[in-house]
Amino acid sequence: MQPLADKFRPESLSDVVGQEHLIANGKPLRRIIEAGREVNMIFYGPPGVGKTTIANIIASRTNKKLYKLNATNASVKDIRAIVDDMDSLHTMNGILLYLDEIQNFNKKQQQSLLEYIENGKITLIASTTENPYQYVYKAILSRSMVFEFKNLNKIDIEKLAKLMFAKLQEKDMYKQVSYNEDVIGYIADMSGGDARRAINIIELACLCAKDEIGNVNLNVSILEDYVNKKYLNYDKNGDSHYDILSAFQKSIRGSDSNAAIHYLARLIKAEDLLSICRRLQVIACEDIGLAYPSAITVVKACTDSAKELGFPEARIPLAEATILLATAPKSNSAYMALDKAMADLDTKEIGEIPRHLKNTNFIEPKYKYPHAYSNNYIEQQYLPDIIKDVVYYEYGGNKLEQMAKDYMDKIK
Repeated sequence: MQPLADKFRPESLSDVVGQEHLIANGKPLRRIIEAGREVNMIFYGPPGVGKTTIANIIASRTNKKLYKLNATNASVKDIRAIVDDMDSLHTMNGILLYLDEIQNFNKKQQQSLLEYIENGKITLIASTTENPYQYVYKAILSRSMVFEFKNLNKIDIEKLAKLMFAKLQEKDMYKQVSYNEDVIGYIADMSGGDARRAINIIELACLCAKDEIGNVNLNVSILEDYVNKKYLNYDKNGDSHYDILSAFQKSIRGSDSNAAIHYLARLIKAEDLLSICRRLQVIACEDIGLAYPSAITVVKACTDSAKELGFPEARIPLAEATILLATAPKSNSAYMALDKAMADLDTKEIGEIPRHLKNTNFIEPKYKYPHAYSNNYIEQQYLPDIIKDVVYYEYGGNKLEQMAKDYMDKIK
C-alpha cells in the first residue's frame, strides 16, 4: 500500500508547504526552477521538509531522463549503469540524477560522477541531512548551488494537516473526516517540524479511528493512544548531535541556567548519557576553570553517579551539575594559557631548555631550589632564552584568581 506521504506528494511549487525562504515568489530556488535553468544543486536540511518533493517538481519540468539513487544502498555499479545508458535514444537530452543521502557516498563514489557533471551529461540534484561542506566532495560542491532547507514551523504543519484531511475526504478514502482544532495543534506539536511525520500521524490515526461505515471522528484522546511522544530530530552521529552539544556548552558558558537545562533535556530525551557526561567535564575545566577549581570534582561525582544510575534517574545528578556550572563564576584563563603555549610550539622557534633546569647538577649555573628560600620562592629563569619574556597565563578577574595574583605579587 502506497504511503499517504507519497500518494499526496505535491506536484507543483504552489502546493508545497514551508520553505518560503527558497520558493516564495522572487526567491532564488523558485527563480531557477521557473527559468528552466539546469544547474547542479545540493539540498541540505533535516528529513521530512520537502527536499525530495521539490527535486521531483524540478524533474517534472525538464525533458531529461530522470534517475533516482539512494546513496545508503547504491554503489559505483549503479552509477556505471546510468553512465552506460547515456548514449541511448531516451537519454539524448541528458540525464537528471536525484541522489538522496549523498553523505553516504565515499569520495571515490562521488568522484565517479564528476566527469559527467563537468561535461553536462548529468545534472545532479543531491540531498543530505548533514552539512554538505563536511560530507560532499569539494569538486562537486564547487560545481553546485547549495540550498538549506529548514524544519517546518507550527503554522506550516497545521496548514499541511488541514490539507491532508481535506484530501482524504476529497479522494473518497473515507466517507467523512471530522476533527477539532486541538487535533491540528497536537499533530503540529508531535511532528517536530517534520511534514512526513505529521502525515504519518494522520494516516495512522485515521486508519485506527475509522468506524464500520467509513467515518473518521478524531480528537486528541484518540491521537494520544497512538502518538504520545514528540519527534525530536536527533542523530548521535549527525550535525544535530553537535549542534545541541554546542548550544548546551554555550548556554552554560553564558550563565543561562534555563537554556542549559533546556538543551540538557534534549540530550536526555535522546538518552545520550556519555556525551552529556563528557561535555560537562570539559565545561568544568574550560569555562569555569580557576574561578571555581572544585567544580570539576563536583561534576565528576555527578557524572559518575549518572553513569551508575542510568536513565531515568541519571537526569537528577546531570541537572545538578548543569545548574552548578551555569551559575558558577567563569574563567578560561588556564585554557587560554595552554592554547597560547601550544600555538608557540607550532609557529615559533622555542630554543633549548635552560641548562640549570636539565637533569644534571654539575653544569653552571646551578638550579636554585625554591624551598630553600624565603616564601618558597626565588627568582630564576624557567623558559628557554628565546621566549623567556613570554606571558601565557593572565589572571582572571574572579575572586580566586585575584587572590592568587595578590599572593604572587607578595612573595615576589
